[in-house]
Amino acid sequence: MHYKSLNHNAPAVSFEEAVILGLAPDKGLYFPEEINPLPHSFFEKIETLNYVAIAFETIKQFVGNEIPEHDLKQILSETSNFDFPLTEVENGVFSLELYHGPTMAFKDVGARFMARCLAYFNKKNPTQKNTILVATSGDTGGAVASGFLGVKNVEVVILYPSGKVSDIQERQLTTLGQNITALEVDGVFDDCQDMVKKAFLDKDLAHKNLTSANSINVARWLPQMFYFFFAYKELKKYNLPIIVSVPSGNFGNICAGILAKKLGLPIEHFVASTNENDTVPRFMTTGAYSPKPSKATLSNAMDVGNPSNFIRIQELYQHDLTAFKNDFSSYQFSDEETVAIMKKIYSEHNYIAEPHGAIGYLGLKKELVNKSNHIGVFLETAHPIKFSDSVESFLEIKLPIPKQIESVLNKDKKSIKIKSYAELKDFLT
Repeated sequence: MHYKSLNHNAPAVSFEEAVILGLAPDKGLYFPEEINPLPHSFFEKIETLNYVAIAFETIKQFVGNEIPEHDLKQILSETSNFDFPLTEVENGVFSLELYHGPTMAFKDVGARFMARCLAYFNKKNPTQKNTILVATSGDTGGAVASGFLGVKNVEVVILYPSGKVSDIQERQLTTLGQNITALEVDGVFDDCQDMVKKAFLDKDLAHKNLTSANSINVARWLPQMFYFFFAYKELKKYNLPIIVSVPSGNFGNICAGILAKKLGLPIEHFVASTNENDTVPRFMTTGAYSPKPSKATLSNAMDVGNPSNFIRIQELYQHDLTAFKNDFSSYQFSDEETVAIMKKIYSEHNYIAEPHGAIGYLGLKKELVNKSNHIGVFLETAHPIKFSDSVESFLEIKLPIPKQIESVLNKDKKSIKIKSYAELKDFLT
């Protein structure tokens, strides 16, 4: 398998090169040159397969022969060694809970997969050292810090916007030490992301072997397909068309879901549910992609004004807006609507949704209005405890603290404050 740049001005590369480079030299995101649908036989027997078998069948064409089957299956075993339960919140509406991993966020899957792929490639080149540079609006930082902690010859530098992530999210990325460093940026997520992209293209930093663990990296993006297949395994028995709503910020998660559909996964329609950062909902109405500065909201992990992965989604539809709209909708919701639906879900169904999942629920319900003979799934992308201030306040409850979170609560925060790209460059140099 080879990967092309979506800016079309850089040579194609192997999977290994795409993982190590992160971003193409022409600033483009890497994208597979071929996407081959999976055989019907796979879907006919999917309910008999375990997580590792499903993940292997879906990812193997994108890795090719660069990681031997035995090693790839071991990587996948360590990537998916926790549950991905579907909870029926109300009749025909399911929550896919993606928060049962080590940092209690959906990004555990991609971060663990990428860390283990990079560790495998580094074993072949024992003198090679890499610096992982990642921007986070919330959960990415903690998942990457956990996934890469202690990985030999890999240094991790995480940029996050000061005061704009939850306390628990901040602790997860600032308390681990070892090969993990947190840079606290005076700005918003888009500022962090812009700094990261600029560093990749800075020739003065070429010796650092910079790569990204954001979803712009194919090894972070591609494995997010897995849990869409895991969900279908459980839903197949209903024999009804499926709609999936994904709370969306940088759009890597929903992009992976659409890729799963292109591989043959029987999902009829996707909904990208956003907060007030409405670049994609506006695009669906006007056909014009016009990003604007991000706004701070209750669902902070989705506070992205210029989602990097949307270009990949457009490529999956060959920039055909009509075909795209047939499979995809996008709706925007306010903080006030988010709080109201959190309360409603709890009072009527005794289910605790945090702000991101609540927006996913809102988008799903909006899409289901005229589709009564369907079942729907919304993604719960992080455990409610990670947003305990808002969840406990709005729902008037006290959340128990899971063991994964307990382990970071009493550790000291360590971060380095920066304001500009020049300061980031000084730190890296």
